Amino acid sequence: MSETKAPAHDEPSLFEKCHRFFDPSGDYAKLKRADLYPYFRPIEESEGSRAVMNGDELVMAGSNNYLGLTADPRVKEAAQEATATYGTGCTGSRFLNGTLDLHLELEERLADFMGKEKAVLFSTGYMTNEGVLEAVAGRGDIIFSDKDNHACINAGAQKSLAETKRYRHNDFDHLRKMLKRAHAERPDAGKLIATDGVFSMSGKIARVPELLDLADEFDAALMLDDAHAIGVVGEGGRGSASTFGRKDDVHLITGTFSKSFASIGGFCVGDRDVVEYIRHEASTHIFSASMPPSTVATVLKSLEILQNEPERLDRLHEISDYMRDGFRNLGFDVWESETPIIPVVIGDMEQCFRFWRALIDEGVFVNAVVPPAVPKGQALMRTSYMATHSDEELDQILDAFHKVGKKLGVIGTNGHGASVGA
Repeated sequence: MSETKAPAHDEPSLFEKCHRFFDPSGDYAKLKRADLYPYFRPIEESEGSRAVMNGDELVMAGSNNYLGLTADPRVKEAAQEATATYGTGCTGSRFLNGTLDLHLELEERLADFMGKEKAVLFSTGYMTNEGVLEAVAGRGDIIFSDKDNHACINAGAQKSLAETKRYRHNDFDHLRKMLKRAHAERPDAGKLIATDGVFSMSGKIARVPELLDLADEFDAALMLDDAHAIGVVGEGGRGSASTFGRKDDVHLITGTFSKSFASIGGFCVGDRDVVEYIRHEASTHIFSASMPPSTVATVLKSLEILQNEPERLDRLHEISDYMRDGFRNLGFDVWESETPIIPVVIGDMEQCFRFWRALIDEGVFVNAVVPPAVPKGQALMRTSYMATHSDEELDQILDAFHKVGKKLGVIGTNGHGASVGA
């Protein structure tokens, strides 16, 4: 379909904004003409740390495949065997005909892995947070949400009909003032603090001990979205709270299978009664088709590999430190990353898109992130790493950034240090 199709004369006015989006003078059209538009680019082949786009092989430095398991033969075999046994889908919700013994096995193993009483599965990570918040918070309750939280937390808070108060990112003085006022004015209101465990743009780990102290002081529950933390940080990959030894104190922990677990879907773990209540009250669980058998089997096998091969986590942490140091030595701003998510700040939006395109020409794929996902003037390359990246691939990424950074003036003509491997 042509992207410049003229609207029909009798078309409803509702769609006028859709056509304005494609106006030749707008940002979308300009970026498309200049071949700088970085989104919805098809990947033709993918084998973990490398991918093929438009016929060219690239080093993949923009995937959330943290453990490098999407191409693992054992994971592929598990998915194939489940398909052969159960078919390709469940064709119904968990509530009715969509519960397999595989689902129950995965819930039991996740609860055991996380040291919680119970787990419940959802069909996507987005639906997990949306459903959990909708179920546990309602009219008369209050949700306190970090301003840098993922969109699914914001959507869940809105859907819950609870009052939502957004505190400045990692500003616990601000959060405390909000909690104190709410506790004084509405002492009987249910209170929930909801935050990303690892923030998906900065790679920063939430300060869980401070959050738990505030939750205890003001009779609030704490929910951590560990989408980018489970299988990445903490003891044995058990997430953000585990990095502080406080996993057992967090009331609800959610996660996704679309990162370290090489699949799709999500889960929530917590106390038995709370999780079973969520199972019966979350519309995204009750009214959505359940995870297909192949995806459940993929997660089960990935969890097994995570537990049996802790060296993957060691390698992931080694790579993260190496790349952070490498970028900083070249003169790039990488914020306060503490994880395999390493943002490289570029500046304005157009410069960011030019940087992204130049990296493609140098054989490296990363993600271009622009406002409102990041602050104005802080458009960035969101790089992320997997345990299966080789040292040679890491050096290729740094060399490409060094070359493009000098060419576009993002770093000085000599950078702030020599390119690794140069």
